[in-house]
Amino acid sequence: MKLRSKAAALLLLALAALLLALLSLRAGRSEPPAPPGHPASAPQRHPAPLPARPPGSRALPGARPRAPRRRPPRPRPRAGRRGAGSLDKLARRPGQLRSVHAVLPPELWIHLAVVACGNRLEETLVMLKSAVLFSHRKIQFHIFTEDSLKPEFDKQLRQWPDSYTKKFEHRIYPITFSVGNPQEWKKLFKPCAAQRLFLPVILKDVDSLLYVDTDVLFLRPVDDIWKLLRQFNSTQLAAMAPEHEIPKIGWYSRFARHPFYGSAGINSGVMLMNLTRIRSTQFKNSMTPTGLAWEDMLYPLYQAYRNAITWGDQDLLNIIFYFNPERLYLFPCQWNYRPDHCMYGSNCREAEREGVSVLHGNRGVYHDDKQPTFKALYEAMRDFPFQDNLFQSMYYPLQLKFLETVHTLCGRIPQVFLKQIEKTMRRAYEKHVIIHVGPDHTH
Repeated sequence: MKLRSKAAALLLLALAALLLALLSLRAGRSEPPAPPGHPASAPQRHPAPLPARPPGSRALPGARPRAPRRRPPRPRPRAGRRGAGSLDKLARRPGQLRSVHAVLPPELWIHLAVVACGNRLEETLVMLKSAVLFSHRKIQFHIFTEDSLKPEFDKQLRQWPDSYTKKFEHRIYPITFSVGNPQEWKKLFKPCAAQRLFLPVILKDVDSLLYVDTDVLFLRPVDDIWKLLRQFNSTQLAAMAPEHEIPKIGWYSRFARHPFYGSAGINSGVMLMNLTRIRSTQFKNSMTPTGLAWEDMLYPLYQAYRNAITWGDQDLLNIIFYFNPERLYLFPCQWNYRPDHCMYGSNCREAEREGVSVLHGNRGVYHDDKQPTFKALYEAMRDFPFQDNLFQSMYYPLQLKFLETVHTLCGRIPQVFLKQIEKTMRRAYEKHVIIHVGPDHTH
């Protein structure tokens, strides 16, 4: 019995010693090693600190802490100036309306110029309204007008709702001509229309500019036509649309008594310009063997062709780009869609495919009944209350009005007029409901 009890005691002592050895080995592995006395051959990686537990939470006994999840690092924007393309990607908080108006530096604003004289006040305001209604970037309006119209422009623009006035700033200029006889220039074709020829000289601090006639309506964001500046090659400094798509029925190809651009001429009612390039270029011409600067060329050009031109400043622009065709970027007719594109039958394929982007109601069609489709669009834009729903207060009534125009050639293709503006309104609606109101409040 004594031998058995001794053996049992020795066995218990051996098991206790083994257990103590195992425990000490485990404790030694869990303790961090002592700092070495010499530099390590490889850098030591330290584990990320564990996140603090929220107050009141208790860890389970014996439970091992979970390693924290690592989020992929967000790419940091490169240093330098923001390009126009990166502005649409500015970060915003969830539920916040995407807007760059507050952060957009002035050098990245859109610059829009118009010349208004006589009875063009209402028409000009409707054009400016169409520009602001759908724009994303902030716009600087440059309004050239007679002294008698300045107070009314100021008054009307300041009455617009704050949500729209924050999208633009405006400046009003007098009608001035830096060379030649001012009275001659003022009476050339339409009152004050020749002022557009002097914009590169007057707006010396503006790099690029979009000029439009007063009878223009934007059916999509001005940002989209502004992006065409990126399409210019190294020599191009202005962009316009052809006067006609079919030369054999175009005016210039049949009646012009002076040189004109291309096979059908160009229309200057919508004109995109790189003013910096215009100011620094020497233009070829028929008057001197060497090139002339823009300002130095204007009056001699007018004097040389004054008895041959019919459409005033537009004819002079056709002559300039006849001698300098490499300087012009020709954009499609959807950016300057006029009655000529449908009153003889539809002849603007880009508008048939994508819809009208910029409507140009020349020939006075907004104010008579010769082209009721154009008049309907103008009145819908004029009468739209700023804060109303675009579809309910503009688009649906416009569809009903178009039903009354199907007896006309332009009225037979309502989809050409409605396609782009419907797309623009839908985007504006989705932007307001999904981004501004938020997806959780749309049901």
